[in-house]
Amino acid sequence: MTDLKLVVLDCDGVMFDSREANRAFYGHLRGNFGRPPLTEAEVAFVHAHPAPESVPFIFRAWPQDVERVNEYRATLDYTPFLRQMAIEPDLLEFLVAVRPPLLTAISTNRTSTMAAVLDTFGLRPHFDLVVTALDVEHPKPHPEALLKILASLGVRAQEGIFVGDTQVDVDHAAAVGMPLIAFRSPNLQAAYHVSSFREIRGLPPFRFTP
Repeated sequence: MTDLKLVVLDCDGVMFDSREANRAFYGHLRGNFGRPPLTEAEVAFVHAHPAPESVPFIFRAWPQDVERVNEYRATLDYTPFLRQMAIEPDLLEFLVAVRPPLLTAISTNRTSTMAAVLDTFGLRPHFDLVVTALDVEHPKPHPEALLKILASLGVRAQEGIFVGDTQVDVDHAAAVGMPLIAFRSPNLQAAYHVSSFREIRGLPPFRFTP
């Protein structure tokens, strides 16, 4: 790997333990329309996919609901669900330590909720670019978001590294030839496997940082 210039983070499952927040949010949608609770497989799906894909998936048995659900979702305040998101305890320490010299970005399949996440947890100053599923025509695992980040920040794929936790992230990084750090996901194929941001700072590409 060439000298590292950029680290790109996924949001859910990496920056935050947000599984229960996703369960609550999408479970609320189901319940509001009189449908049963989510299965664990459905929770896993919404954890890794954007809302425009997640809503049709969890309402696939009731396609007649989808349009009304999306209309309702557009009016829903996400703030109460933020209480169920837990920020990784060493995330801010990591970001402060690596910036500069590194550039930092987020590539996430979150959509309209990402702004509330960034503002609630005071994260905007710590990232050079944030790309959500609303900012691209094709969300992850399509490479469009990473290509947008690389072009905007003037970095080659070989000079970046992606931190993710799902097969969607594996495919996303592989599509541009960017190495992957698997975060608490030992079964994923990746260049490195870690369970904390402190561990990331100890990896060979990051050893130049303080």
